[in-house]
Amino acid sequence: MKNNTDIDNLFKELKGSFDTQEPSTTHTANFIEKLNATKKTPKKFSWKPFAIAASIAFLCAIGFTLFYQKQTTNEQIAEIAPEVNETKFYFASLINTQVNELKKETSPSTKKIIDDTLIQLNKLESDYKKLEKNLLNGGNTKLILSAIITNYQTRIDLIKDVMAQIDTIKNLKKYNDENSTL
Repeated sequence: MKNNTDIDNLFKELKGSFDTQEPSTTHTANFIEKLNATKKTPKKFSWKPFAIAASIAFLCAIGFTLFYQKQTTNEQIAEIAPEVNETKFYFASLINTQVNELKKETSPSTKKIIDDTLIQLNKLESDYKKLEKNLLNGGNTKLILSAIITNYQTRIDLIKDVMAQIDTIKNLKKYNDENSTL
């Protein structure tokens, strides 16, 4: 009830200050003219919302790539079988050392055998890559690990055999050179 009396008092105080005049006869026409004038003026296109949306999309894309990067083959293999990385490191360093020694032995008489050996080593390396893929695709882990070790051992044996053949070639050449000088 108190609210009603407050409202009544407010109206009594404002009595006589209300605009009670009727609008002019041209008021409606003026209003429609102004309304049509605003429709004719082209609105300015704002790129701001699109720039903000593009920035957010760009940041989301960067965040997605940073957090969901695909693991490398070595990282995936390390998760499946950590001993493969240790084996790979050991054998790879040993094989690289022996290949460098093999390349140092290149001469006209050994060039063909060394080139053939490097081709065979490349084939064994591609076989190794296939074994890695099989391991990642869920093949028999123990069997594949055994094949990987056999692959490395085959490479080492191949290099040792070729080095022995190169030593034989050198010794024969040395022997022939000694006999021909007499």
